Amino acid sequence: MITPAIKAEHLTRRLEAEVPVTLVRDVSLEIDRGECVAVTGPSGSGKSSLLYLLGLLDIPTSGRIWLNGVDTSGYDDDQFADARLTQIGFVFQSHFLLPEFTAIENVMLPMQRLGRAPRPEMSRRAAGLLGQLGLAGEVYKLPKQLSGGQSQRVAIARALANDPVLILADEPTGNLDTASSANVQAIIKDLAHKHGRAVVVVTHEADFAATADRIIRIVDGQIQSRDALSTESL
Repeated sequence: MITPAIKAEHLTRRLEAEVPVTLVRDVSLEIDRGECVAVTGPSGSGKSSLLYLLGLLDIPTSGRIWLNGVDTSGYDDDQFADARLTQIGFVFQSHFLLPEFTAIENVMLPMQRLGRAPRPEMSRRAAGLLGQLGLAGEVYKLPKQLSGGQSQRVAIARALANDPVLILADEPTGNLDTASSANVQAIIKDLAHKHGRAVVVVTHEADFAATADRIIRIVDGQIQSRDALSTESL
């Protein structure tokens, strides 16, 4: 039996306040390696909240998450941080590159935090990742010298730095022009289909979602439908 890269059972995230707010309600799902899953739904429906739970950036009020077959429900802060660093890569709408560092230095940052390889090896890996993403000539440029699409590709290379099993992308093409968006979309899908990672993409772009292997539509924090694409309110 193949172990899912990420599995969630009955996830609920509720904010306790004078008027409690439920961000995610009783969500269960499994995502395998080699699979690209799009998460769609109206603004404020809980898409990003779900992504943060899957990425161990937030803790569910109830429910459980298995990452690469391991139950994370008993993790402490250090274990959550280690899992995020070693097994999950994040790509956001804004690339969040450090402006004072070159492209290759930005990609090396997660490897340096992990501290498992000498600097020359980290540099070679970072350069290799940038080269695979068509940025071999940009490795020593600062973020201000890169286009939006190039910066997002550097962010993708950084997400791959520690060879994660799971890639989580939150509106990764939201700030890009049409050509750059198409390029980044193709790269993200290749991470699943050609490189065997599990990829979850939150997107409002119907064309992008339509190319995913599965579509999960979230409304009011709940899964409304799976697999069928609805262009309404994407």
